[in-house]
Amino acid sequence: MDSPPDAGFDVVPTVTFDGAPQADVLLVPGGSGIDELIGDVGAVDFVRAQAGGARYVTSVCTGAFLLGAAGLLHGRRATTHWASRSMLAMFGAIPTAGRVVQDDNLFTGAGVTSGIDFALVLASELCGVDVARRIQLMIEYDPHPPFDAGSPNAPETDHEYADKVMARNRELREELFRDAAARAGTA
Repeated sequence: MDSPPDAGFDVVPTVTFDGAPQADVLLVPGGSGIDELIGDVGAVDFVRAQAGGARYVTSVCTGAFLLGAAGLLHGRRATTHWASRSMLAMFGAIPTAGRVVQDDNLFTGAGVTSGIDFALVLASELCGVDVARRIQLMIEYDPHPPFDAGSPNAPETDHEYADKVMARNRELREELFRDAAARAGTA
């Protein structure tokens, strides 16, 4: 399959689930592909098995729902994109607002840009604060957004629009997530 013209690269697996080595850090990214993976029993089983031996279990954005489908969020604080955060409760998670939420060895990041915060927090955990600060400097991560509308509670956010996005997201994913939660035994 060709990459979309704007992607510029392909991520191509070189091993199967059965041949994959044990991950030290299990990272589950988010995005629209999570909707397909959450119903893939092989993918869910792989995540569950890898998590069992991983030093850190992590996700960014809606990747948290794959962790939930694997039964890894029950009773734990976690975050995801604001438009989906409340649905984490379907998996027994404690939905927690925050760009990065750590609960023991579980690290979850919220939406897209929080992935950078997440990466820096994880780098600090793995390599120390000094290394994380150097990474931040080298990537020139010094955000000063032009608007104060980057979360649903920010002063300049169009709250009516945010409510519509959350409602639409729930409409599109609630049944899918409920089914996954039932399979995980967390519903």
